[in-house]
Amino acid sequence: MNDPVCAQLLTLISQADDFKTLRGLRDQFHEHMESLLFEQPVEQFYEHLNGVHDALIQRAVVLSELQLARMGNSSPPVPYAYLLFGSGGREEQTLSSDQDSGLIYQDPPNSMQQEAVRSYFFDLASVITQALVQIGYPPCDGNVISANADWNMPLSEWKEKLNGWFEDPNWERVRYLLIIADGRCVYGAGVLADELKNHFYSDLLRNPAVAVHMLSNTMRHKVLIGVFGQLLKEQYGEDAGSLDVKYGAYIPMVNAIRLMAIQAELRETSTLDRIDALHRLGKFVDGDMRVYREAFKLFLRLRLMTTERFTGSIYANNGKLAKRRLTKDLIEELKVGLRVGKKLQRRVHKEMDGRT
Repeated sequence: MNDPVCAQLLTLISQADDFKTLRGLRDQFHEHMESLLFEQPVEQFYEHLNGVHDALIQRAVVLSELQLARMGNSSPPVPYAYLLFGSGGREEQTLSSDQDSGLIYQDPPNSMQQEAVRSYFFDLASVITQALVQIGYPPCDGNVISANADWNMPLSEWKEKLNGWFEDPNWERVRYLLIIADGRCVYGAGVLADELKNHFYSDLLRNPAVAVHMLSNTMRHKVLIGVFGQLLKEQYGEDAGSLDVKYGAYIPMVNAIRLMAIQAELRETSTLDRIDALHRLGKFVDGDMRVYREAFKLFLRLRLMTTERFTGSIYANNGKLAKRRLTKDLIEELKVGLRVGKKLQRRVHKEMDGRT
């Protein structure tokens, strides 16, 4: 990391011995990154930003383990992996980020220990969740979080759950499968996360019909550009005149690239890495790869410009680019990027129709 301030923060984070200290370091990090918002190339900015997010989360997990030990729970009874999903899994977190997480642990060798092990990891996840709230990461609105027993299981139960989702792929279950595709291990035994991903792709091969459901879910969010090339802005309320960058530009492109990556059985989780990997496989020619990268980098940059709202101790934003920021030059740049996103959606729809 070539940012000396971020490097120093990483050192201090690794040495922090309580959650209050981590919270103070998070605030310093937030202030520093805001000052660099328009000074660094967007890829470098996100690399630094997500590197520190990862470090904060990793330290919170370590301190949570220590807190449980002080309460008489000893150390983790079996290896485990703490997973990030959503933008955290894709290494695309902005200055504000919520908790999209899961926990997977090795099956205990003795079946008599199952409930004790389950209880330990539920307690650990509960401590981690509260710690991250204290640091400024609110829980996921959809309850995709390690403190939820549905996202905190031994490997064997995770595999059974994936089997069920693939065999009966209703809308919600397909949404969960797409969430799993973005998952990565941020702390612990990465081999468990790798085994889960291996099982995901084995199930995909056995259930090719699930692609139809994935396509429907993927195309839910439309690119916000009209048939005449106009931006489709918010029409009502306090955000009237703004553009929903998150759900009208960023998410449609994330979804489209992710579906192509899943079909190619790629293990990369970041969208830019997936674009590069698809290019290496010959799925994108050089020109398309460059155009997709540039459009996505634009959307990443604009996400950083969406209105920041600080509520209590939580960092948050509404994902909408305020009307005052929509200058003439930016509108023209947006139109180019949104047309690329719309073209990509059509391409994915056509390719997936051909598969099914």
